[in-house]
Amino acid sequence: MPASRPTDVSTLTLDDASLAEGLVSLRDCLRWATSEFNAHRLHFGHGTASAWDEAVALVLGALHLPWDIDPAVLDARLLPIERRRVVNLVRQRIEQRTPLPYLLGEAFFAGHPFEVDERVLIPRSPIAELVEDGFAAWFPQWAPTRVLDLCAGSGCIGIATALYLPTAEVDLVDISPEALAVAKANIVHHDVGKRVRAVTSDLFAGVAGQRYDIIVSNPPYVDARDLAGMPAEFRHEPSLALAAGDDGLDIVRRMLREAREHLTDDGVLIVEVGNSARHLDAAFPEVPFLWLEFERGGEGVFALTAAELDQYAASFA
Repeated sequence: MPASRPTDVSTLTLDDASLAEGLVSLRDCLRWATSEFNAHRLHFGHGTASAWDEAVALVLGALHLPWDIDPAVLDARLLPIERRRVVNLVRQRIEQRTPLPYLLGEAFFAGHPFEVDERVLIPRSPIAELVEDGFAAWFPQWAPTRVLDLCAGSGCIGIATALYLPTAEVDLVDISPEALAVAKANIVHHDVGKRVRAVTSDLFAGVAGQRYDIIVSNPPYVDARDLAGMPAEFRHEPSLALAAGDDGLDIVRRMLREAREHLTDDGVLIVEVGNSARHLDAAFPEVPFLWLEFERGGEGVFALTAAELDQYAASFA
């Protein structure tokens, strides 16, 4: 008789129920999820940087466990319903390329949890470091009292600012009522409704006559080329919050023209433009944008003071 041929294990599959039965412990789930993410070449850019980190975030999030869990729990047996929940989330992450924060309904920004879904961008801005520091680089002697989070989305920047600056009043402005519905839920979740309000507005139109110590924004800034080449995960995010014309500066140009009217004389404009930073420098070579550096990484965030906006107003006209 001819010798039997070895089985090609790559052709073997398990149904999800059988698979869930085999994932006995938390450690099993972490190992399996990591292997699956590596095998399917996922893109990581919404809070994690590797298959392992993504697996940890997914499994702990699915089981409602904290990030600093005692390692002894890794070998605890999981309930069947818990195993099925993990398997289902891993399947969705792989097959639909849905970013993990959307699957969990939560993302962390500046150390605080925020509700997120596909109506808003997933928080990931390096501006979090400025928030945690209370924007002290510009306000070393006194705390800013009025802050505008422009193009606020989930409201994470403005609400976190209110949490770190307990005397500040914050306006969250966005053109999307759907995004602001999420922001309002986060206002309630963090119990800051007495100091934070959400305003539906096309940039500054809804806050006419208002002036702020800080205008901070993570607006749409993705140029046409980058938008076309984005991994599938980013296509779950609202295009309204990403796309900003051929060079990514459609919204930022308007901000530069209009921001000074809404800043105090000691105020500062802080804006994230990501990869479109090169386009901004090319468009306004005479303007001394202060490009900020961050300890935890990130780039493409500039600051201009009210005085600098006055000085270069003709450039932005």
